[in-house]
Amino acid sequence: MKGLFKSKPKTPPELVHQVRELLIYVTTTTETRQSKRDEKMSELSKLLLEIRTVLYGTDQSEPNSEACAKLTMEFFKDDTMRLLILALPKFGLGARQDTTHVIANLQRQRINSQTVASDYLEKNIDLIDVLVPGYEDSDVVLSYGAILRDCIRHQLVAKYVMESEHINKFFKYIQSPNFDIASDAAATFKELLTRHKSIVAEFLSNNYDWFFQEYSKLLESPNYITKRHAVKLLGAMLLDRSNCSVMVRFVSSLDNLRILMNLLRDPNKTIQLEAFHVFKLFAANQNKPPEIVNVLVVNRSKLLRFFADFNCDKEDEQFEADKAQVVNEIETLEPPSPPSSALNSCHEIPC
Repeated sequence: MKGLFKSKPKTPPELVHQVRELLIYVTTTTETRQSKRDEKMSELSKLLLEIRTVLYGTDQSEPNSEACAKLTMEFFKDDTMRLLILALPKFGLGARQDTTHVIANLQRQRINSQTVASDYLEKNIDLIDVLVPGYEDSDVVLSYGAILRDCIRHQLVAKYVMESEHINKFFKYIQSPNFDIASDAAATFKELLTRHKSIVAEFLSNNYDWFFQEYSKLLESPNYITKRHAVKLLGAMLLDRSNCSVMVRFVSSLDNLRILMNLLRDPNKTIQLEAFHVFKLFAANQNKPPEIVNVLVVNRSKLLRFFADFNCDKEDEQFEADKAQVVNEIETLEPPSPPSSALNSCHEIPC
């Protein structure tokens, strides 16, 4: 008989409405009884799991597109996303994970070819001011970081972060001694600087001096992970055609060449390989400043010996072609006349 009286499944709008009511309770209650608070939190966790199931489906069934659309419209109609983000520090691990997955899915949902989340975030851009400082709290960093990266998928959010003081904070977060904070911040930093080509190119051009002054500190960091992430991202930025003018400016700097030559000396092969992908841009530049030419000429014999023994761990035709081009460029360089003072102060790499 018990099976005959199963409760009717909640509709997507009902799920969102009940979650919203519980979120308001969680964030505003003055209830002193722990048992009552635990009861409400348990209800909320179950509802979040139900919403996740609607959006992602189960092993036996695919998500229903109509149900997903209704849930999306209801979720972004009011302040449910804001309430979820503000309440997240109070959640247990399971509820945090469900929340992260729910918000990630909803940000990708399209209604009539429109991304509803983008319109919502444009009107509630201050939520980014809540998410970014999450990197100062190790308890929520992974959840807030994942949500922030999903928000950055929307160009207006990326632009907001880059035009605010938030972008400066990432240089501190990336160098945090806390591994979770540092690695998650590096992932978000990469997303910011690679996803939206046009605004990244504009940002780097307009903020070149201070940005690369700070960035050089990452490249020279004593921390292996910080340095590895930094040199790999640098290569991705400079090799992107959208950043061509930034790349030309970067490879015309003697200080930048010094940093890259030192990275080629790094004892770690991975960092050496990533540094090579940037160093080859210095060699390939057909309009090298005299001081760059002089440093390469003075170091020619040692550079050629270095590259003779410099190989990938696995066969890579593109790497070999790039290395051959670099070697050819160095072999055929002629020192400018008169010689630059850089001849007497250049940095060398090992034989």
